[in-house]
Amino acid sequence: MRFCTLLFLLTYTVFHTFTQKNNVVSDPVISTTLIVLGTAQAAGSPQINCNKICCQAIFEGKQAPTPVVALGVVDPINHQQFLFEATPDITFQMRALKKSAPLEVNEISKAIFLTHAHIGHYTGLMYLGKEVMNAQKVPVYVYPKMQAFLEKNGPWSQLVDNKNIVLKTMQANKLQQLNSQLSVLPFQVPHRDEFSETVDYQINGPEKSALFIPDIDKWEKWETSIIDAIQKVDYAFIDATFFSGKEIQARDISEITHPFVIESMELFKELSATEKAKIYFIHMNHTNPLLKPKSSESK
Repeated sequence: MRFCTLLFLLTYTVFHTFTQKNNVVSDPVISTTLIVLGTAQAAGSPQINCNKICCQAIFEGKQAPTPVVALGVVDPINHQQFLFEATPDITFQMRALKKSAPLEVNEISKAIFLTHAHIGHYTGLMYLGKEVMNAQKVPVYVYPKMQAFLEKNGPWSQLVDNKNIVLKTMQANKLQQLNSQLSVLPFQVPHRDEFSETVDYQINGPEKSALFIPDIDKWEKWETSIIDAIQKVDYAFIDATFFSGKEIQARDISEITHPFVIESMELFKELSATEKAKIYFIHMNHTNPLLKPKSSESK
């Protein structure tokens, strides 16, 4: 597994793949640190039944898979770690956080923050159930519609009934103070909300802050200016599901609500070099050429 770490003071680190050997242990962080645990779209990379070139090398073992998008924060001062998204890759992602944390920090996150009810963003909660570790009262932060979805639909309702998780309802734009080092500001964004709202986050460390927007509709549909939002933080992790419409062959392009990377780049072209350096593209579909570091699009 490879990671990218950001010092939150916030510090920043990134975990890209599942190839790191299990006996490799990262040096424990000494400052509040944000770790990028995955950058792929909700289904990961490769995707099931994919026969395209983008998946072929991974299935043949010539390239490592890319885990589903998630962020983690390690706070060595308060001996805690926090997870943003509960993905199908949660087993590896929690262990990756633990490897970066002091020994006193529990591998199971102090709290989990969910964005919405699309498969790659919450289904990792199943690994907290009685069939796996039978966790005890792990706080899971959600908006009201997401809370109702988890409480009223199995198997998620079983996690609630068995107290494997405890749902913590957030209010729009109300700061969540987690401890002396960390706070989280949730905000709702426009997206396909079939089962829940879509909530993204501003994560605040002792000295720096990060924007986490893995899923959103076109920027112009959001009542907030993304440029203004970027200018208020030190790091911005934003939706890059598709690089352009060229990737989309089997679906009506008019139904694709995500901002294309080429649209975002056009929007951000007048930003200063300092502001552009804050931006990290995440949540990339398996077809996105940005997943290939040597592709012309990545350069």
